[in-house]
Amino acid sequence: MKTSIATVSIPGDLSDKLSAIAKAGFDGVEIFEQDFITFDGSPNDVGKLVADHGLTVDLFQLVQDFEGLEGDDRTRAFDRLERKFDLMQALGAPLLLVSASTNPVAKSGVERIAEDFHDLGERAASRGLRIGYQGLAWGQHVRSSKDAWEVVRQTDHAQVGLILDSFQCLIAGGDLSAIREIPGEHIFHAQISDAPRIEMDLEYLWRHFRCMPGEGDLPILDFARAFLSTGYDGPLSIEIMSDQLRGGIPRVIAMDAQRSLTYLLDRVRRAEPNLPNNIRDRLPSMPGRSRIEGIEFVEFTANDSEAETLGGMLKALGFAPVAEHISKRVTLWRQGNINLVINTEQEGLAHSAYVMHGTCVCDMGLLVSDAGATMERARALGAHVFSQRRGVGELDIPAVRDVGGSVLHFLDTKSELAEVWDKEFRPLEPDETAQINDAGLTRIDHVAQTMNHDELLSWTLFYVAMFDVEKTPVIDVDDPGGIVYSRAIQSREGGLRLTMNGVDTHRTFAGRFVADSFGSSVQHLAFATDDMFATATALASKGFKALPISENYYLDLASRFDLDDAFLKQLADNDLLYDRDETGSYLQLFSVPYGDGFFFEIIQRRDGYNGYGASNASYRTAAQKRLARAPGMPRR
Repeated sequence: MKTSIATVSIPGDLSDKLSAIAKAGFDGVEIFEQDFITFDGSPNDVGKLVADHGLTVDLFQLVQDFEGLEGDDRTRAFDRLERKFDLMQALGAPLLLVSASTNPVAKSGVERIAEDFHDLGERAASRGLRIGYQGLAWGQHVRSSKDAWEVVRQTDHAQVGLILDSFQCLIAGGDLSAIREIPGEHIFHAQISDAPRIEMDLEYLWRHFRCMPGEGDLPILDFARAFLSTGYDGPLSIEIMSDQLRGGIPRVIAMDAQRSLTYLLDRVRRAEPNLPNNIRDRLPSMPGRSRIEGIEFVEFTANDSEAETLGGMLKALGFAPVAEHISKRVTLWRQGNINLVINTEQEGLAHSAYVMHGTCVCDMGLLVSDAGATMERARALGAHVFSQRRGVGELDIPAVRDVGGSVLHFLDTKSELAEVWDKEFRPLEPDETAQINDAGLTRIDHVAQTMNHDELLSWTLFYVAMFDVEKTPVIDVDDPGGIVYSRAIQSREGGLRLTMNGVDTHRTFAGRFVADSFGSSVQHLAFATDDMFATATALASKGFKALPISENYYLDLASRFDLDDAFLKQLADNDLLYDRDETGSYLQLFSVPYGDGFFFEIIQRRDGYNGYGASNASYRTAAQKRLARAPGMPRR
């Protein structure tokens, strides 16, 4: 189907907006009046600029407070619309958005409003233009799509139709079944946006917090199923206004918008049984979201000296080097079902990541149900395919770049990719004590990725569109230096757990990590154990340096939970943090920070606990900041 986007959705000047929109693969645009006014050129220049980018102008917006007026006010309203028609013809815009009036002097009555629109339709017809009417949740009289449709129905004019806006239809709990009853030919345009569920003035929410479909909390899929079941075959347009994205990168936001539409239409095709065949045939077809069975490996990049330091930390965690790559300077470390890779190559992806970020996680391998199908879906969603020169004996492992520029490789157990460790790695002489002296770490529980706050929505959309995962609501995590915005992405079976932390300031521990490592990256890995106290004892014997936790934490813990003194003493003696929810409990042990703020975590989930110890985050970050480099000190 034809895809479109409102220019107000993209930051930058009009030229930047159109370039990003075209490169993202959109077919058309809605010209927002302010973008035209601030452009240094005539309406004809704007129309030509749009055409030069291979786009069409689908709609001009917006006009407010038109209907329900009397006398001179009504005359002035029609005169104002005639001037808009002049502008539209110069732009090449066929459709004008007129939103429901918020004018307190506007008169009510569907027949009165319909008469206004019939007269306006006559004027539009003489110009070869069309009018789209949209209800507003805070409108004076027309506050829903159902009300707006009744106006259009009684107007009974071929040039006057309905514009459906997902936000306006959903934010106040609109009746989607009523949309299914509207003849598709009377719907002239469909605008899609999502939003978080926040208690605030609806107009303020609309102007400042709208986001891409799939990034918020509204039932966008139900809305899209409803209007597409009518046979509507016009443009599907993204229209968002978000303070979080106003300072973002135009090409990234445009790509997110296109990805969100593709993902939405894929879900509609799978979920809606009443789609007309001519609509179904025009929706994207791709493999379903990939089921993630686990994290197969995490790869670090480092130089030789830092690889030695990192290797020492891994030994203190109970890991042992078990294999080396057949042709590269890459070592595999293993404990339980955890595979960690240290790459000291002087070229390729890993070296580039090291030059940019220093020692960091540069690659992650996900074990999926079907690596080939996962890659096909990634391409359909516009992911950046990654490849580099393969050496003799190396497998062709499909991969994409994630939002931060690092790499995700896809492996499965149904193809030769299951043999990657046997085919690409040469075993080292076994350390007879390695198995006996491991620390009881069994698997990677979760990976924590830190990014700028304005990237958090992009990361969310990337994972949710690609994989069979769910997102948790964003929560505010207190840090002594500010707020960190955190959410989890996780699969139902727990094969993948990601925590994503968005930062606005370098004064937080997470924000400083982003600043010092020059961009978003993995800030910590959390390993699971089945017996935290045995693991803590084993780690202490290996020289593991635990993050020291203030005695005050345990005094507070005793007041928050009903814990016996002996258990509290065990926690304090091992610098363990504790949390509990309605199902179970959670134990956490942290390493001291490494480098620019990277650290390891060891956790134990008891009795079905499903969180991440968010209530402990402020205590943990305070402890980490006490050990961090003083502000103003150079990194090296």
